[in-house]
Amino acid sequence: MTPTPPSPHDSARSAGPVLAGRARLAGILTARDRWLLWMLWEHRVLTTTQISALAFGATRRATRRLLTLHQAGVIDRFRPHRPVGTAPWHWILAPAGAAVLAAEHGLDIRELRWRHDRALALAHSLHLEHDIGVADWFTTLATNPEPGTLNLWWSQTRCARLWGDLARPDGYGRLDPTPGSTGVEFFLEYDCGTESLTQLAGKLHGYSNLAAATGITTPLLFWLPTARREATARTALAAAATGLDHPDTVPIATATPEHTPEAGPAGEVWLPLHPAPACPGPRISLARLATAWPHLHLDPAAASTGENSTALDRRVVIPPPSPRPPRHGRL
Repeated sequence: MTPTPPSPHDSARSAGPVLAGRARLAGILTARDRWLLWMLWEHRVLTTTQISALAFGATRRATRRLLTLHQAGVIDRFRPHRPVGTAPWHWILAPAGAAVLAAEHGLDIRELRWRHDRALALAHSLHLEHDIGVADWFTTLATNPEPGTLNLWWSQTRCARLWGDLARPDGYGRLDPTPGSTGVEFFLEYDCGTESLTQLAGKLHGYSNLAAATGITTPLLFWLPTARREATARTALAAAATGLDHPDTVPIATATPEHTPEAGPAGEVWLPLHPAPACPGPRISLARLATAWPHLHLDPAAASTGENSTALDRRVVIPPPSPRPPRHGRL
């Protein structure tokens, strides 16, 4: 028997609750809420602590709003097991939130390349600790009060879609120009000490090929867990760099939280692999790091337009969100 096709009345009845739900959310979601949905799509998972630091400034305020958004069905959450203590809530995008984000960008939800089951699977991912560490690193940088504001933060997923056939950084970022500095763009390799030094150093060839393909020289930052790991990694990286056809197209700097941990990645913790005389000391801040490589030329006027970074293409459906929420309108 041939099934009877649905009538227009059936379609209208099924679409009614969906449209009513979106209309209800339109009256609930603020500019900051919509920014958060965008961030959770971009970075896949963020903790209450990270969201509070980026957008609220107070954990209690963040917790209240996140619970409201969870009850509205636009975000979901999980709490991974810890052997000692309790992990913070980890927040992901929910189907209703993905629908809102897609509609705002004039897309069908399928075009976001997002699936709720894959988002939930992050709770059991072996890479979750690493991914949260990367988000912590960028969150610390984005909320740093020192000169040099982070104005761009691309996720590992975005980087992989753009450059994955050559290099897969854990993130891409850019600092605003400051007095005496033209700003700096960078790739981040966030090392947890689980890879061999051979694997770590072997990544340089991919970055060298990426620089050759794009014609853009971008500093490569290695954030390592301990000073001992940093020392051995520098030896391996220096040896690998000598084997590159054009080592100057992959400027490298290393750092570890064991050097002035209160300063974080923005502080004077970075040690270029081949320091130039212009460096003011053995370790310099991220904002001053470009002075270590005089051949870098970043146009300050282009820092806000992305002209010095690889342009988006059709593999990335929507642009990246700002690392901080909008400061205008109802939050």
